[in-house]
Amino acid sequence: MAASTGFEGYKQQLAARARAVGVREATIAAVIPYLRLNARVVALDRQQPGGPPNSNVIPPFAPYKARHVTSDLINRGAARFRSYRPQLAWLEQRFGVEPQVLMAIFGHETSYGRVTGNFDLAEVLATLAYEGRRRAFFEAEFIAALQLLDRGTPRSRLKGSWAGATGYPQFMPSNVLRLATDGDGDRDANIWGSEMDGLASIAAYLNDAGWKRGVHWGIPVQVPATLNRAAIVSRLAAPRCPQVFRRHSRWMTMREWRQLGVRPLGQVLPEGEMATLIEPDGPNATAYLATVNYRAILDYNCSNFYALSVGLLADRVAAGG
Repeated sequence: MAASTGFEGYKQQLAARARAVGVREATIAAVIPYLRLNARVVALDRQQPGGPPNSNVIPPFAPYKARHVTSDLINRGAARFRSYRPQLAWLEQRFGVEPQVLMAIFGHETSYGRVTGNFDLAEVLATLAYEGRRRAFFEAEFIAALQLLDRGTPRSRLKGSWAGATGYPQFMPSNVLRLATDGDGDRDANIWGSEMDGLASIAAYLNDAGWKRGVHWGIPVQVPATLNRAAIVSRLAAPRCPQVFRRHSRWMTMREWRQLGVRPLGQVLPEGEMATLIEPDGPNATAYLATVNYRAILDYNCSNFYALSVGLLADRVAAGG
């Protein structure tokens, strides 16, 4: 990494990019000169697991599930689900998204608002852009943060995670600009202070990601020992997160899965619904048939463990605990 003088020079580049897209000079002057390189953010970013190249070693799902589908998250989510039932019904009617999934994402991302992050968003994004691992992405998000200020968002609201996500939905600034939604009727999409605005914004995101109305995210299933996995390998080339999608089978109807001996463990999906098989812990363990709406959850966070734990938490929340 370059010396701190290098960061000072980079701040001038950020200012030029901000001017080029029409950010107000007053906003640039109020933010950019005071930015500092955040060493803690750099250290946290470098600690992120990348895994060895071409590694096929995948950790077990159970420990991740145990950390993210806890009795505490289930019970607090179920309590909110009951108390917000009329508002959630309205959101489901408006966006078509299962309301328990909204609640589960809220719980997974911020423990229902308890942990939203206290890093200065502009500083985080400028630091990550300067570090250079994903410069174009974080530069664009930095500019989006300035545009939020131009729209009138108070600087005090722009706090978040070390990775630049903010508010109850943990949106990146560009998604706040595009998808933040008023859910409580006060004409202010305050994703930092209103739980209903946060839930409405998550619904808007999933709807934008292609959520199919009236379809459950997926179900746990038992796979017979006789299943020929070579015959159900997907030949689709995923445009993003290829390692994540490589773990999915080809798409077949529930009727076709039933004919192969794949048996639902509880809830069922309609016979004509398309689903893909995911075996997070490999053969001889609980597997899942996931619908197109599972892929909408993956758009929120491209991790099979994340999407599965959101779906399973959502099921428990809807069941009341």
